Amino acid sequence: MPEPTNCPFCNPYEQVLKQNDLAQVVLSDPHKVPGHLLIMPKRHIEQPWDLTHDELTSIFDLIFELEQKLVGKLGDGFDIRQSYRPFRPQSDIKLNHIVFHLLPRSNEDYIFKVAEQYEKELYADLDDMERDAVIDLLK
Repeated sequence: MPEPTNCPFCNPYEQVLKQNDLAQVVLSDPHKVPGHLLIMPKRHIEQPWDLTHDELTSIFDLIFELEQKLVGKLGDGFDIRQSYRPFRPQSDIKLNHIVFHLLPRSNEDYIFKVAEQYEKELYADLDDMERDAVIDLLK
């Protein structure tokens, strides 16, 4: 897929903090917590399954390096998130370029105070019918 000229992640220039042959890191702006980083392939990719094995390895090489550098400094742990939501329009918080979010986390941090304190209500017990339906889809 050719790189679209309007994709800021395909041409991040001075925003790149770290990179390797196939992936790069930028600060998230806007961000959820201090040190919220975006790790992405250099090639424009919109669907996660279009990542090559080498691109995925390059992304996670950067993630693991960054976690080791930041643990105990910006947080005591991390969340790694990747969302694929083609049903949502592009905006300042959603672009059609695959990114992995590295979020430094601490006990009762901003994300916890705003949303995760209510997380228990989001979980439902797994019933047999749903379990069997998902297992069938994965066969």
